[in-house]
Amino acid sequence: MYPHALHHVQLSIPPGGETTARAFYSDLLGLEEAPPPEGRTGLWFSRGELYLHLDVSENFRPARSAHPAFLVRRLPPLAERLGRAGVAVDWAEDRFFLNDPFGNRIEIIPEG
Repeated sequence: MYPHALHHVQLSIPPGGETTARAFYSDLLGLEEAPPPEGRTGLWFSRGELYLHLDVSENFRPARSAHPAFLVRRLPPLAERLGRAGVAVDWAEDRFFLNDPFGNRIEIIPEG
């Protein structure tokens, strides 16, 4: 009867940002591009039970405060990989924050 799980998170990207989004979310973060659910638009990525919906928005504004938080088993290797790709990570104790190529804020936290 009550909400018990999160189905997906949606972030916006600007028109024409699809290739950049694929490179970041799939190639760099390791999410797999998934077909959109029936009747849905935009890009969809998944890994396990995690679903991310990227909506192409004509009135794009990055989410600078509201953000998804992704669980990761091994944070240091991901932080190093992001750094090598030129993505700045901002450590806050046992987690870090970063911005996607469009300025959307993302939090990376340790699993467990």
